[in-house]
Amino acid sequence: MDRALDDRLRRALAATARGERAAFADLYRAAAPTLMAVALRVLARRDAAEDVLQEAFLAIWDKAGLYQPERGAPLTWMAMVVRHRAIDRLRHERRRGEDAYASPDAAADVPSLTAPADGATRDVLACLGRLAPEPRQAIWLAVRHGFTHDEIAVRMDRPLGTVKSWIRRGMMELKECLDA
Repeated sequence: MDRALDDRLRRALAATARGERAAFADLYRAAAPTLMAVALRVLARRDAAEDVLQEAFLAIWDKAGLYQPERGAPLTWMAMVVRHRAIDRLRHERRRGEDAYASPDAAADVPSLTAPADGATRDVLACLGRLAPEPRQAIWLAVRHGFTHDEIAVRMDRPLGTVKSWIRRGMMELKECLDA
């Protein structure tokens, strides 16, 4: 990430924690486009992503004081807030029967490993392509659709322990691949 943007976001988060509205507005202007992309990746619907982004920024306003710079970049922290809100939204919709991904075919949208993508996405897709099909599908269901391990085990008709192992080992392989 751009060092200047990182510093700007750190200062804006610290000022937001002190209740400075102008700093919060600056934080929003600087981070909203990236965070909207995070919400869209999880939800795949603009209306839902916009709602989640608004909820996430309210949470960021309330919890800005919890951000710990030594633990990571501010944009990463904010992206996790958005991602968690988006996954909660998916789960809520699934419980209400509104989610298009609630069918057992939810894994059918695992992206093509040759699909056009930006650099970071291309790297992730390339690393995903190195995984065996079942672990790749389990990780995709967990990360992209927010399914719990139990839900994945049912959808894939596999034991819960197997699914947990696939996800854990697969994520370790992805980390190694991305760090290389």
